[in-house]
Amino acid sequence: MSRPHFFRDFLRGFQAVLPLWLGIIPFSLAYAVSARGAGLGMLDTQLMSVLVFAGSAQFSAVGLFAAGASGVEIVLTTLLLNVRHVLYGLSLSRRLPLLPGERWIAAHLLTDEAYGMVLAEPQPSFAYLLGTELSIFVPWNLFTLAGSIIGQGLPDPSRLGVDFVFPLAFLVLLIPMLRGRVELTVAVLSGGLAFAVSRVLPGGIALLIAGVVGSLVGALLTAEQPAPRDPTEAEAP
Repeated sequence: MSRPHFFRDFLRGFQAVLPLWLGIIPFSLAYAVSARGAGLGMLDTQLMSVLVFAGSAQFSAVGLFAAGASGVEIVLTTLLLNVRHVLYGLSLSRRLPLLPGERWIAAHLLTDEAYGMVLAEPQPSFAYLLGTELSIFVPWNLFTLAGSIIGQGLPDPSRLGVDFVFPLAFLVLLIPMLRGRVELTVAVLSGGLAFAVSRVLPGGIALLIAGVVGSLVGALLTAEQPAPRDPTEAEAP
């Protein structure tokens, strides 16, 4: 890809995520305040945002650290909360072929929001994916630093009413993809299953189960449909 095309796609991806900053910024601030309150230093708090870069896992790790959990418990919980990214990676590898170096970068920066944006993009590219990912990574880390500096004087983001931003964004991305019976069936089944399982299991596990079941059901329903006929194929005499 030429440099002008790379920059154009990168900019499109970066701009696509800008509306989600309304949710990203307050929660990155809240994470930083929670981490400092749990006893983590400014460097530790920042390194977690840079190296882990997973909101739910970071909040969980901070809570476990404050409760005196062992390092093994914190790592295992983090893995469970983010195991759904395995499904994201498998899905993206089929939709967007990447070079080995690009895979490492994309895997580290991948988030739920970036995955959803790329899935909804008709012609995704690595530049577009990188743009969406950095549009989350940059504000998350900048406001982690800001939260570490400002301290405890910040309000609880749940009281600001911004927690609706992420589910609303996913609904906006999902609705245009429901083009037929198979898509609608899989969406309703996966959503209902994720909600039900999340009542008894952590969110990451619930999403993994819903994703696996939804994928299998989608594959079965698709396999039942006749393959589209090639219009260029000549009629048999």
